[in-house]
Amino acid sequence: MLYVLVGIAGIFGALARYDLGIWIGMHVHTIFPFATLCINMIGCFLLGWLTMHIFKSKNVHPYIASALGTGFVGSFTTFSTFSVETVQLFQQSLYIYAVLYIFCSLFGGLMMSWAGFKIGARLHARSKAHQVQTQEN
Repeated sequence: MLYVLVGIAGIFGALARYDLGIWIGMHVHTIFPFATLCINMIGCFLLGWLTMHIFKSKNVHPYIASALGTGFVGSFTTFSTFSVETVQLFQQSLYIYAVLYIFCSLFGGLMMSWAGFKIGARLHARSKAHQVQTQEN
């Protein structure tokens, strides 16, 4: 059952990445791989948030956590596309874009993950405090 849930969530993550990539491409016209960068930043934030808020909750079944984290977010983000696009930028002698892409992807991804962790931890703490307050009343 776990594999089925991860697979189904993976389908939705891949479709979301595809659709968002198309949408961004229609609105942002540049040589820079902006769509993949945005998608990966969203995925970094989302996984950080899920890790600290949703996955720490005792109410989330481990299968659901795996489906969301590994399935959806794992297929939504794309390290392989980032790598190929970086190589293509170097091949086209767009060295500044390539280095900027690497820098933004690595440091931006870390910052977005950190932001997801911080916001997720804060929401998780509020949720726990609310549960304790509700139980006391």
